Amino acid sequence: MHMNMALKGINIAILWHFALAFVIVMLSTSNVSLAKKTKITGLKMNVIDHCWRWNPDWRRNRQQLATCSVGYAGKMTNNIGRGLTQYVVTEPSDNPINPKPGTLRYGTTMIKGKKWITFQRSMRIRLEKPLLISSFTTIDGRGVNVQIADNACLMIYKQSNIIIHGLRIHHCRSQPPSIVMGPNSKIISLGQVDGDAIRLVTASKVWLDHNTLYESEDGLLDVTRGSTDITISNNWFKNQDKVILLGHDDGFLRDKNMKVTVMYNHFGPNCNQRMPRIRFGYAHVVNNLYQGWMQYAIGGSMNPSVKSQANLFIAPKLGNKEVTWRNGERGSWKFYSVNDVFENGARFIETGAGGVKPNYNREQVFQAADARTVRSLTKSAGALRCIPRSRC
Repeated sequence: MHMNMALKGINIAILWHFALAFVIVMLSTSNVSLAKKTKITGLKMNVIDHCWRWNPDWRRNRQQLATCSVGYAGKMTNNIGRGLTQYVVTEPSDNPINPKPGTLRYGTTMIKGKKWITFQRSMRIRLEKPLLISSFTTIDGRGVNVQIADNACLMIYKQSNIIIHGLRIHHCRSQPPSIVMGPNSKIISLGQVDGDAIRLVTASKVWLDHNTLYESEDGLLDVTRGSTDITISNNWFKNQDKVILLGHDDGFLRDKNMKVTVMYNHFGPNCNQRMPRIRFGYAHVVNNLYQGWMQYAIGGSMNPSVKSQANLFIAPKLGNKEVTWRNGERGSWKFYSVNDVFENGARFIETGAGGVKPNYNREQVFQAADARTVRSLTKSAGALRCIPRSRC
């Protein structure tokens, strides 16, 4: 009897060890599969997108986005945390002097402190006058189709810590001098405003990500009058003559301090020039897709510095194949190309020996991807179509 009980004990112990070993093997196999899947998914996304787009519950974790920015804007964690107001836009109407609760202008000007603005539904907003955006504002258009079109568009004037994500901005028109509600509920007088989709004036720490911009009267994006620490990422710029202007004019010396990162954007089709055009300052242009140009892709004046890194330049079939353009004496200019890929005969004339490094800090730094992956990295450029309970 004691012998039988002992044998049973041994058999149970053996079965237990076999079961435990099986569980360990299954967990190990599962972890390997998950690692492979994550790695494969990661190859399809750039470093910004891979920070948040994998999460099917992104809608409940919208503020995770603020931890994902890189480049000169750095992390946008000042926009989240204690004291944050969640504001929902419920209607597309606009009153430029007396904003109504529920409208976009009310959220960007009347609410003090940190605010995260989302949209209840898809809508097309026709702004009566330029929309001024206050510091510590996030405009998050994920999950719906938000269009700002057919009249005035966006302006950031002497403000900082701003995220604009997921908007479709187009057919913007110039505006005469006007009076509008500005940041902190203060009425502001504006002069003549050109028809730009987004205009930054003396702004800092601004992140423009996953927007679609096209067909506006002047340009699509102006970064001027001492604006700095800007990241322009994952946007789709198309059907436009003048695309991005960095630097106000040849006499505005404060733009010498301007630092801008232009990354993971899709330029084209039908873009003519200024992708970007830079005066005085420094631009790190990295991992962008250039789907042709007419005059040039990257240009400048007043001795700017540009590091073009691991971009894909696809020259037009006919016309100018040269990527760059320079206005005036080249002097101490530094236009240089590192690991760019050129197709259809595209070429890049370099100026300046050695170039200038971006010198990012820990919150800004990222690793440039191989230019051969740029088609994949920019495949989702522009406003995303995010489905609830699914990855964007």
